Amino acid sequence: MSRSKSSGNWLREHFDDPYVLKAQQEGYRCRAVYKLEEINEKDQLLNAGMTVVDLGSAPGGWSQWVAHKLNGNGRVISSDILPMDPLPGVDFIQGDFREQQVLDAILAQMGDSRADLVLSDMAPNMSGVESIDQPGSMYLAELALELVDQVANPNASFLVKVFQGSGFDTYMKDVRSRFQSVKTRKPKASRARSREVYILGTGYQV
Repeated sequence: MSRSKSSGNWLREHFDDPYVLKAQQEGYRCRAVYKLEEINEKDQLLNAGMTVVDLGSAPGGWSQWVAHKLNGNGRVISSDILPMDPLPGVDFIQGDFREQQVLDAILAQMGDSRADLVLSDMAPNMSGVESIDQPGSMYLAELALELVDQVANPNASFLVKVFQGSGFDTYMKDVRSRFQSVKTRKPKASRARSREVYILGTGYQV
């Protein structure tokens, strides 16, 4: 079956994307690592010895980048419904973290430690229908924030992808109620036409 014009355009854009090419050259699993890298350069999210939880981690780009930066001096615990190929320095738990069994597995992997940084680059499978996609994306962001309440250290940080639209302002209020400082970031590697932004909360208040 022939590809549609729109899918053909997407493929051309994807393979001509400088961040896709850079990820291939540098051995990263996806272009999304450069979003996290830019935010880290600006906001200094990572420190030696941290425990980092990465939600919606497949295919593993963010976990791969964090583990590389920590270089064995810290922990990365990642989780996704989808399978993910193993990564050095990353403990992966497959499953839906809304399920108690999966949450228990994440907590067991953490042991006595608590998360210093929670990352979420989760997004729903996009249908192209905003009335479906926007609530789905906000729901995932809400779930990530709920997990922060269960696993985070005092003063921890939280970085989450959201899409601007219905529910965004309410979600920002929820994040502000938990963190001393809240900022939005739109890294260069985010495609200009995308409504995605990242919310960064620092100084988690229990």
